[in-house]
Amino acid sequence: MSQTPADNVDAKLKAAEDHLRGVMLALPETTEDFPWGHRTAKVKGKMFAVLSLDNDGLGVTTKLPESHEAALTLPFTAPTGYGLGKSGWVSSRFKPGSEVPIGLLSQWIHESFRAVAPQKVLKALLGPAAGVAKPASGARRAAAVKRAAVVKKPAAKKAAAGKKSVAKRAPARKGPTVRAGAKAKTSTAKRGAAVAPRSKRR
Repeated sequence: MSQTPADNVDAKLKAAEDHLRGVMLALPETTEDFPWGHRTAKVKGKMFAVLSLDNDGLGVTTKLPESHEAALTLPFTAPTGYGLGKSGWVSSRFKPGSEVPIGLLSQWIHESFRAVAPQKVLKALLGPAAGVAKPASGARRAAAVKRAAVVKKPAAKKAAAGKKSVAKRAPARKGPTVRAGAKAKTSTAKRGAAVAPRSKRR
């Protein structure tokens, strides 16, 4: 809620803001500030979520590098102004009486926190193994390519081994035919020699 209380705030929206504020402040190293008169959550001095509640409704602003495109397909969202939308910031707006998707907005707050928080803070939140790097589609693709290369290498080795075995077998096949030919010539020569003496005897 704004630092200056509104006159006629919707009760549902106020309850939603209270819940989302609890989600923000439960994250490590988070502090609360009111730079524009709106409730802003920061981690190590970097903003990752803004809640603005007044008589006109509730606004929730988060940075969504992963679900940015999907988020903008929803009817209550729009790219954040002041050029922040180009960096993945999304603003959600709910009029008085609207149903607020608390679960989805909580997920967005966590995603925004991970996008902004330093690596040391992420390690404290997710553990040493999980907080080493921010999710990236490029890294996943690179890992998939490496896996494919590992799978293909054994197949290539087998193919090369097959070619070598064929090459080795080839001379063995040619050898017997040459030897057979040589034997045939030798036997023919012997037969000629055997026939010649008979003609002399006559």
